[in-house]
Amino acid sequence: MPPAADRAPVPAVEVPAALAASHRRYFGAAGDRWVAALPGLAAHWLDRWSLTPDGPAASGAVALVLPVRRADGTPAALKVQPVDDETVGEGLALRLWAGRGAVALLEHDEASGTMLLERLDAARNLLSEPDDRTATRLIADLLARFNAVTAPPVLRRLVDVAGATLASVPQALALAADPAERALLGRVAGLLAELLTEPVGDRLLHWDLHHSNVLATLDGAGWRAIDPKPLAGDPGFELLPALWNRWDAVVATGDVPRAVRARFDLMTEVMGLDRGRAAAWTAVRVLQDACWDLTSGRSVTISPPHRAVAQAVLERRPG
Repeated sequence: MPPAADRAPVPAVEVPAALAASHRRYFGAAGDRWVAALPGLAAHWLDRWSLTPDGPAASGAVALVLPVRRADGTPAALKVQPVDDETVGEGLALRLWAGRGAVALLEHDEASGTMLLERLDAARNLLSEPDDRTATRLIADLLARFNAVTAPPVLRRLVDVAGATLASVPQALALAADPAERALLGRVAGLLAELLTEPVGDRLLHWDLHHSNVLATLDGAGWRAIDPKPLAGDPGFELLPALWNRWDAVVATGDVPRAVRARFDLMTEVMGLDRGRAAAWTAVRVLQDACWDLTSGRSVTISPPHRAVAQAVLERRPG
């Protein structure tokens, strides 16, 4: 690295308006403070890791992602985000997966959550794959690879997340507007109570693997998963995002339950999962999201695709 006096000044980083709005919505005043400090934080890591901006910044709900080049000209991506329950284990999971199906981690500052990542093709995600079965199989293959790793004990545990969901069920049921949906949620809560009487698993879960979180490599020869929300638990908890995303393709078949079950059967086959247990955990994931929506006031009903997924996977399950 050349001496600081010999390096070009780091250009100012512009925070995308959507990222600032997202932080205000989710974190209030604390989000505003983090966004205000973000240009300085990004500039610090650009300088610290000898990076040069190489295109406009992008963002998700909480992270700034800046295309950069390293001192040797290698393309990379600087990801700056706050450390919270969802992001705290991301660097650790990526290190354990070591670029095998997941974006490669090049540098990581654990205290700030800042990461330098392999550059991927942000303009091409798995939504571009026209064949639904091919896309579903690819996600299942990635999950099978990730879930083969034992989760380190420092990560959040599914047993705790699921226990918190079960505790929120009475309030959620009181707020649900549709009697049929209350009955569905009550049934799934019963399944969750049963699941929690047994070991919940110690596999390293991605927790949010869907079509938009799988990007093509720059050479177009492969695919890499991004944005894990790491969790230790049962791989059956991984399926829901891939079952309801690209919902238009499911609806276009003219038989939603059959299309959902086709995805579910393919994923459980590839991942080697017990279908009854995976169906229960998939429905629990619907229960979790419904409880979040109902108790936060975001909705008084279950998301229609989530409801359809839960009904489809439970249809062939006794009880």
